[in-house]
Amino acid sequence: MKVEAKPEMVSATEKMTGADVLMNALVEAGADTIFGYPGGAVLPIYDALYRSQAPFQHVLSRHEQGSVHAAEGYARVTGKPGIVMATSGPGATNLITGITDAMMDSLPLVVFTGQVASSVIGTDAFQESDVLGITTPITKYNYQVKHVSEIPRVVKEAFYIAASGRPGPVVIDIPKDVSAAVTTETFSSDFHLPGYQPTKQPNPLQIVKLADALSRAEKPVILAGAGVQFANASENLKQFAEKHQLPVVTTLLGLGTYPGSETLSLGMGGMHGTYAANMAIYESDLLINIGARFDDRLTGNLKHFAPSAKVAHIDIDPAEIGKNIKTDIPVVADADEALKMLLEKAVSSMNHEPWLKKLQENKSDYPLWYEQSDKEISPQWLIEQVYTQSSGKAIVTTDVGQHQMWAAQFYKMEKPNRWVTSGGLGTMGFGFPAAIGAQLGAPKDLVVALVGDGGFQMTFQELSVIKEQHLPVKVIIVNNEALGMVRQWQESFYEERYSESVFSSNPDFVKLAESYGIRGMKVDKEANVEEVLQEVFEYEGPVVVDCRVVQLSNVYPMIAPGKGIHEMVGVTK
Repeated sequence: MKVEAKPEMVSATEKMTGADVLMNALVEAGADTIFGYPGGAVLPIYDALYRSQAPFQHVLSRHEQGSVHAAEGYARVTGKPGIVMATSGPGATNLITGITDAMMDSLPLVVFTGQVASSVIGTDAFQESDVLGITTPITKYNYQVKHVSEIPRVVKEAFYIAASGRPGPVVIDIPKDVSAAVTTETFSSDFHLPGYQPTKQPNPLQIVKLADALSRAEKPVILAGAGVQFANASENLKQFAEKHQLPVVTTLLGLGTYPGSETLSLGMGGMHGTYAANMAIYESDLLINIGARFDDRLTGNLKHFAPSAKVAHIDIDPAEIGKNIKTDIPVVADADEALKMLLEKAVSSMNHEPWLKKLQENKSDYPLWYEQSDKEISPQWLIEQVYTQSSGKAIVTTDVGQHQMWAAQFYKMEKPNRWVTSGGLGTMGFGFPAAIGAQLGAPKDLVVALVGDGGFQMTFQELSVIKEQHLPVKVIIVNNEALGMVRQWQESFYEERYSESVFSSNPDFVKLAESYGIRGMKVDKEANVEEVLQEVFEYEGPVVVDCRVVQLSNVYPMIAPGKGIHEMVGVTK
């Protein structure tokens, strides 16, 4: 909710608490939305929030995990750091999954945690946890504030670190005595980080090498990752691909960085990628990776990944280059800056028509497929209907699992900043709270949370938030009464021993939604889906739709563990 207008924020010459100094620092940082949950160690901060006239809103989640995932959704859609506030001990530890998720998916967060008073740190005081020790491996940087004077600098520095270079989460731990301390001084927010200078401009010689390799390539392909989005490089990527007639494969998190309906688009690569995308990588002689990290779900068996290709890798994080795949042309740079320089090069490309023709034949001969059901709803068909009825213009958030892969396959993303999913960590419960942050970040846009019945039950308490905030989020539950991807793996690799992966009892999701004062709907026949979705998208408020889909439907194609990118199963019926 919006913070009520209370007495004006005190000036620097009057008495201020450390928490008041923090409010001013957040204003200076341009904060407009905070996701949080109060507790003892942050009471001085929440009191300052109540008293302030700060131009930002606080969104009260119903669990700290909801706060951090909402902040991730906000960050993904806006490109600005998501801001999280939680208390010490269990409040801070409840954020760990989301912080890790943001670290793996390079999402900028600034996370404030309360801490017990400085005098009792290290004594196992009530609700004490070692936040610095816990978050060191899962943050880009972290701080524990020792004195009020540090607050303006630390906050400004944290926002810069979170959003610059390769984005990521930053944690600021504030002991209660520091936030409660009183001061009349004014403190500088200036900072200098000589050891942290991300390289944005590419080495011109490496660009020359890449251009030369492109001029010699007969079977080039672009691999576009989330780094294209973070660099706001989608337009230059499109120009580069069209100028040289280069086919484009996207990673899971790169969806939308290149329009999915374009002829040069081959779709998503990797474990559940398209046949055309994976074979393009396998047969290529030049692979140009722009902002992707060559994770295992993309590459499969490394021995068979682009075995004949010269590999160029453009990435702002030098640690990623050569980490998993041998790189012939390393380009440490911001993706947009590298693309600008490449576009300026006069490159005489070879004739790619035979290559493009073969790839288009692969697209037409081996399309994504599914079997239509004459009883329950086919989940893949459901996603296609969501795409059609939303005119392909929705911001789509998902949990992890089968529905996530079907959404990646069948909801074509045309623009960046529209696809919000958990990639590296694969976090159940992510999709719904992320939709809350996405809606707050893009209040005029249609936001659809495509979630599984399992993941939704991990964070559905945040239904209170969309009711309280009047957020028109549309929740589409792909309900197969199972942990779908777990069940699929048990079918494929464990001789159909469905150990604890099928639900014998689910709640009535319609009544659940209605108990929160939100409209609930149920659909279990394909004949009714179109009408229901039309009604959902015309409705101005939030809706929860329980869609009963085929339980035994699987995600195909699939690359089994240990197999190469060309060794897909389920390519055809």
